Amino acid sequence: MSADTVPAGPMWAAMYHSITDPTDDPYQVTVSPGRLDRQLRWLRRRGLTGVSMERLLLARARGTHTGLVGLTFDDGYADFLTNAVPLLHRYEFTATVYALPGRLGGTNEWDRLGPRKPLLTADGIREAAAAGMEVGSHGLRHTDLTKADDALLTEETRGSREALSAITGAEVTGFCYPYGTVDRRAVAAVREAGYRYAVGIDPGPLTGLFALPRIHIGQEDNAPRLFLKRALHSRRREPVPYGPYPSVVAGGGRSRPATVPEGGGA
Repeated sequence: MSADTVPAGPMWAAMYHSITDPTDDPYQVTVSPGRLDRQLRWLRRRGLTGVSMERLLLARARGTHTGLVGLTFDDGYADFLTNAVPLLHRYEFTATVYALPGRLGGTNEWDRLGPRKPLLTADGIREAAAAGMEVGSHGLRHTDLTKADDALLTEETRGSREALSAITGAEVTGFCYPYGTVDRRAVAAVREAGYRYAVGIDPGPLTGLFALPRIHIGQEDNAPRLFLKRALHSRRREPVPYGPYPSVVAGGGRSRPATVPEGGGA
């Protein structure tokens, strides 16, 4: 099978972070706008469409997710709005940005080695939503939930959801675990906070609607690497035990849950 042939198969989602010059990046999570452009073009040329996680999960519930790829951007960097959104619009894609309402207009101070990069302000979050992007929560301040006490855990999950909803004026349905670290206690807190889904990186046996796996995409991921990552995703990750996923109805309410078949990889 060539790199120009993308196998049909289970749902998958890509994980990005900052979209800017990757030269000074000790964590290797930055992708240049030029590289992102080529990666999005690779998807488009293969008949794939980048969408938000909310849209992907609703399509999965209906069995219409073939050809859709979840595009996610962690940490809520300001460069998502300036560098990623225009490219997403160019290819008629959408995405999910996971923001930090406890660090509005701040920087990524949790990265000890730097470099410091600006994060979205409240206005930036509203602009991203107005541009058709899903806004999800990354907690309030990028806290490792597996090390938080009960009060902090509630603040980082329920508190961040309420803060983002106040900013956007809309329901916040998705959560992204900071650092990708997750345990059963964190999963329970996210569920109890009212989210409909959550994403991690490789949550292993916790994999499910509240701990969905994603594929890390970096600066070095060219066409052959993208093909291999997608092809190997379902083999390297635990199958997702999907359950009912609530559909969205006009006015922001909920309809009856859309039944999702048990099993199937993500």
